[in-house]
Amino acid sequence: MAEFSKVLEVGESAFGVVPPPAPHNKLNPVVRETVQDRVYKELRQALIYGLFDPGQVLIIQDLAASLQVSTMPVRDALSRLISEQALEALPNRSVRVPPIDLKRLDDLLQARIVIEGAALELAVARISDAEIEELQPLIGRYDEAIARRDSYPIEQELELNKRFHFQIYQHSGSDVLFPIIESLWLQSGPYVRAAVLKFDPASEISALHYHRDILTAMKVRDAAAAKQALASDISRAFDLLRDAPILEADPPLAPKRRYRRKTS
Repeated sequence: MAEFSKVLEVGESAFGVVPPPAPHNKLNPVVRETVQDRVYKELRQALIYGLFDPGQVLIIQDLAASLQVSTMPVRDALSRLISEQALEALPNRSVRVPPIDLKRLDDLLQARIVIEGAALELAVARISDAEIEELQPLIGRYDEAIARRDSYPIEQELELNKRFHFQIYQHSGSDVLFPIIESLWLQSGPYVRAAVLKFDPASEISALHYHRDILTAMKVRDAAAAKQALASDISRAFDLLRDAPILEADPPLAPKRRYRRKTS
C-alpha cells in the first residue's frame, strides 16, 4: 500500500482545489479544525487516492497509531465515512472498503456519468475561452506522467486527472452538484486506482485521449460532444475492472494491512 505522504506531496487540498480569494472588503474566516476533522480529512483523502484497496479491512488501532491520535477520532471519522458510503460496516463490527462487485460498479458509473455530465454541460455555457486554455497545461503534465509512469508516483497521475475534472466542474456554478461529485469520487477512489494499475498505455486508450476530446468540444461550445467524451472517459476506468480477477460476487475479507503515514 502506498504511503499517505505521497498524497500530501501532490494535493493542494483534499480535492486539489484552491479556494477563491476573499473580496477586498471581506476576510475569509479562520477555520479552527478539531482532531476529529483532521483525521476525517486525511482518511477521506486517502480513500480518494485509493490508498486502501477494495475489500480491505481497516484496523482502527493501526490507523490511530499511524495518525498518532487516540482511537476515538478514528472511530468518529470512520462512522462519517460509512454514512457517506465510502466505507461499510461489517457484522463483526469491523469496517472495510467496499469490495469490487458488478452492481456497485454499474451504480457508480451511471451516477458519475449523469451528475458529472450535468456539471460539465453547465460549465460549457459559463467557462471563458481563457479559462479553457488554462486546462491545457494539465493535459501536458498528465501526458508526461503517463509516459514516465515508472518514475512518477501514481498519485501524481491520479491528482492531475482529478484536477482536470474538478477545475471544469468548478465553472458549473452549481453549489448542489459539486458536493455530490465529491462524494462520488470518494466512493470511486479505490476502484479508479485499481483501474489505473491495470491500465496498459501501450495497448489501450488513455484518459488523456478523452481529456483532449472534452477540451476540443468545450472550445466550440458543443456540450453534447463534451458529455460524450466524458462518459467514455469515466466508462473506460470502470470497464477495465469488469473482467479483472479481483471482481468477485462476494469477495473474502482482505488480510490485515498496516496504514502508514510518513512523519518528519
